[in-house]
Amino acid sequence: MIVVALVVFYASRSLFQGLLLTLEHHIPRVVGALGAGNMGNSCVCRDDSGAEDNVESQGRQTENSRAHIPEARSHPRDPVRPPRRGRGPHEPRRKKQNVDGLVLDTLAVIRTLVDNDQEPPYSMITLHEMAETDEGWLEVVQSLIRVIPLEDPLGPAVITLLLDECPLPTKDALQKLTEILNLSGAAACQDACHPAKHRNTTAVLGCLAEKLAGPASIGLLSPGILEYLLQSLNFQSHPTVMLFALIALEKFAQTSENKMTVSESCISDQLILLEKWTDNPDYLKRQVGFCAQWSLDNLFLKEGRQFTYEKVDLTNIRAMLNSNDVSEYLKISPHGLEARCDASSFESVRCTFCVDSGVWYYEVTVITSGVMQIGWATKDSKFLNHEGYGIGDDEYSCAYDGCRQLIWYNARSKPHSHPCWKEGDTIGFLLDLQEKQMIFYLNGNQLPAEKQVFSSAVSGFFAAASFMSYQQCEFNFGAKPFKYPPSMKFSTFNDYAFLTPEEKIILPRHRRLALLKQVSIRENCCTLCCDEVADTELRPCGH
Repeated sequence: MIVVALVVFYASRSLFQGLLLTLEHHIPRVVGALGAGNMGNSCVCRDDSGAEDNVESQGRQTENSRAHIPEARSHPRDPVRPPRRGRGPHEPRRKKQNVDGLVLDTLAVIRTLVDNDQEPPYSMITLHEMAETDEGWLEVVQSLIRVIPLEDPLGPAVITLLLDECPLPTKDALQKLTEILNLSGAAACQDACHPAKHRNTTAVLGCLAEKLAGPASIGLLSPGILEYLLQSLNFQSHPTVMLFALIALEKFAQTSENKMTVSESCISDQLILLEKWTDNPDYLKRQVGFCAQWSLDNLFLKEGRQFTYEKVDLTNIRAMLNSNDVSEYLKISPHGLEARCDASSFESVRCTFCVDSGVWYYEVTVITSGVMQIGWATKDSKFLNHEGYGIGDDEYSCAYDGCRQLIWYNARSKPHSHPCWKEGDTIGFLLDLQEKQMIFYLNGNQLPAEKQVFSSAVSGFFAAASFMSYQQCEFNFGAKPFKYPPSMKFSTFNDYAFLTPEEKIILPRHRRLALLKQVSIRENCCTLCCDEVADTELRPCGH
């Protein structure tokens, strides 16, 4: 694929179990949370009871310092990046080339990289080698800010991809970058008519904040950079600059000290104003509103403000995205019908309703036109965000990808005839379990039926989706009229599903964590699933 990886679905209370597998041919994670396996005499089932504060940040920071462990295994596919090929023992270092040209070459070719067996582009390999020195890393970062165009929907994701592919910057390199950028509140107002520079700058800052979460992130958030990001949230800024400035502040806030610093700046007052854009017909402003509301509910709380889940009307909603069957970095709206990924991993979610027979249909409104894989999946589907598995990446799911114009099944893709999707498009998903076929629609125009998945699964299907970085869409399971209903007779999830008022609540993360802390676990229960009585002991560790 072209972006990142996918997050594990959690079926039990072990919501925070990480996946600690890395593969020799895997490109370093894209600011996700991939950890390395333990070797030697250390136990792989370590206790981690003290990870209460900054769970996400600490996971990301730790992984950046770990070495990749070779492991004999068949190639898992990475939706974002192909495997990196290093120089052979007799291959000379590539000559330094025009950095801007290499960045644009990577952006141009990145849509075509859909299989792990493909060689990575020459431009990406060369940029990685150039960034092995402080001077080269600074050149690459400045080029990303300078040349990534505003209109390319994959631009910010490619910034994340290339920065994550490059070696970690040294403290001196970060200090030098801060001096070169010379950011301040006044700088945010300069070149306002050329928003690409500011959008790319804020995207770079967000990527570095996530990649360097911890002390390095604290050092990076200087008073000047904080002023720059806060000033970029003003209505005088281009909406895309506002969006990525807010995402950068979210990622800085993954470190608790930074979170306090940002909160003390009274950011919540500005977010209250931006929150009004959540239903804006301008899809770019709608993204800003979504992120503003999510931040107010989850990060930058404002005293006296009612949480959105406490006031949203869910009366007519009987099926929604399942907040208990979702990867850990995906953002879900309080009404459960809109989702967004701002992590560098390939995040996934299934809906709350499962079907075994009949004909079913739902629609998705495209809010962002980048890489998403949306379709149908069963309970047996394996969604691993950090290893690159999402909808359509196993034999139990099938997905539509409108950005790269592909249909995905069993980690293999084939082109379809629809044009690239764009913001505001409506994608239709029909599941006919009588005829054993799936049909995908773009604004009412249907593709030929897909039937491969039925060789492995014939029942137990959920609506499901996987999201690349900075992607967002809205689902309609029948709570409101469809824009392009198919001509054949069908049923909707909303007509047949049922959720209790408690099941409809999507809690902010801090409240969800507080409830999890109150859960009592029996002393003799399994330390992996926390559900059943333990009946096996691992040796020699004794867990």
